[in-house]
Amino acid sequence: MEDYRLIADRIAADIAEGRLRPGDRLPPQRQFARRHAIAASTAARVYTELARRGLTVGEVGRGTFVRATPIAPGPWLSEPADPSAGRVELGMNRPGASPDHAALLARGLSGMLRADVLTAALWQVGARGTPEARAAASAGLARAGWTPDPAHTLFTAGARQAIAATVSALVPPGERLGVERFTYPPAAGIAARLGVTLVPLEMDEDGVRPDALRAAHQRTPLRAVYLQPTLHNPLTVTMPPHRREAVAATVRELDLPLIEDAVFSFLREDVPPLAALAPDHTVLVESLSKRISAGLTVGFAFTPPALTEQIATAVRSGAWTAAPYALAAATRWLADGTAATIAAAKREEAAARQRIARERLAGFTIRADERSDHLWWELPAPWRADTFLAAASRHGIALAPAAAFTTNPAHAPHAVRIALATPSHQVLDAALGTLAELARSRPEEARELE
Repeated sequence: MEDYRLIADRIAADIAEGRLRPGDRLPPQRQFARRHAIAASTAARVYTELARRGLTVGEVGRGTFVRATPIAPGPWLSEPADPSAGRVELGMNRPGASPDHAALLARGLSGMLRADVLTAALWQVGARGTPEARAAASAGLARAGWTPDPAHTLFTAGARQAIAATVSALVPPGERLGVERFTYPPAAGIAARLGVTLVPLEMDEDGVRPDALRAAHQRTPLRAVYLQPTLHNPLTVTMPPHRREAVAATVRELDLPLIEDAVFSFLREDVPPLAALAPDHTVLVESLSKRISAGLTVGFAFTPPALTEQIATAVRSGAWTAAPYALAAATRWLADGTAATIAAAKREEAAARQRIARERLAGFTIRADERSDHLWWELPAPWRADTFLAAASRHGIALAPAAAFTTNPAHAPHAVRIALATPSHQVLDAALGTLAELARSRPEEARELE
């Protein structure tokens, strides 16, 4: 007999993904039991479990309804799991600075203890930052023969703010933004809040397809396109040179602005950005939260000359500018080599964590890059993403389902993204071992593993 909690997990997923909406009435328990081929007593336990989770409410004489209050977001959009609560965070990459790295960062800040330097660091800065910050960003974030132009460098309070400002500047409400079929969830949320319509673009093993981009634009013009060409999140795909050239040629041909999300690019410094191939059309978005530490909220928008002032205006009007002290600290760490040292260590760390994952998840259908902080796992049948997510959660492990990365969650594959960067090696190894054991069982057997 199927466990009532697994059935409750599926109903919970229907609510979270919008197939059941606030105010919808669930069928009477006996009808629910017949529909699911379960005993009436099991149906009653399902309804009790849904109410216990706060997903439904019963009204005497009327029935059971989906609660009108919104469901809290899943771990892929919420705050990271609290280590003190015993949960393992594999849903989000939120690593802090290690003790060794913290010591490096502290040394870099020693010069800021002078009163005059500290006073300057606390003075308000605009979207263009300071000359020192622009020079440090240009030199410190250059890669593979490409160097940002300091004259067209803007600073924000993080990559999300840089994305928000750029989308706000380039795509009016009601207009269309092209995105990869699987895309970064906060970028989709930003578009929704700005009233922008997302247009999913088909991908293959090399990334977004240029013909899909062209076809979407020809059907109804796009105002811009947002892509992650290096270590794509969640698929880990890095566009090969021929695909980069084809995509760059397409945006030039269509005269279409391109927003290039490069926050994971420090893990693949051998790859030149699309901005190097289409400099007059590409706004490259960067940040230091992955490169240095999650709490360092400094982002960058490297813009084409024709778009700099338009995006700078959006940064200012949206209050998305960088905090002056954080920008001053970032400037020092970029200029003195601290950022480069930490990034090199993180490249080695990513490779070590991928080795753990390869060993623990051997035999499963995994898509990964040995230099990536995450991987994509296509779950074995009969597991569904929602039931696997729930089973992992019962073991204290937070994951991100494929549905979190799509514009149409109902058509998402049964896959999960696993973020590898946050827990210790020992905790990561144990958590992946638990997930592998779960995946080798059947959903109805998973309870016996708890």
